[in-house]
Amino acid sequence: MRAVLDTNVIVSAFLSPRGVPAQVLTYFQQEAFDLLISPSILEEYAAALRYDRVRKVHKLSEAQLESALENLKVIAILVIPAATPAVVSADVEDDKFFACAVAGHADIIVSGDAHVQAVKHYQGITVLSPAAFVALLDQMRG
Repeated sequence: MRAVLDTNVIVSAFLSPRGVPAQVLTYFQQEAFDLLISPSILEEYAAALRYDRVRKVHKLSEAQLESALENLKVIAILVIPAATPAVVSADVEDDKFFACAVAGHADIIVSGDAHVQAVKHYQGITVLSPAAFVALLDQMRG
């Protein structure tokens, strides 16, 4: 199964190591699914994790943050979308997740963002909340 993770999932995983988004990353580390990223998604992850209010909570040094992002880049599948479809009219910045998902033949986009979740399905890709995705992975593991 191939999935794209919205930035809010990544940031939440760093902020709350016991939360549901952190469980999503644990499943990824256990190779329960393939993570697809694009350069623009990776840039957004890096920027969001460097916001002052976010740094105050995760307390990672710049070196630790660089290492975590580098690890993600190494084990995820890098996708270079040819085009960015107009999908999320309420927030066009979210279209990058759909572009990556389409280009990488993803099955799922995992997002806690209401604008992304409102899409539900796009070109055979299902949008799930982190909790719904963890429930699906739990079910698949049996």
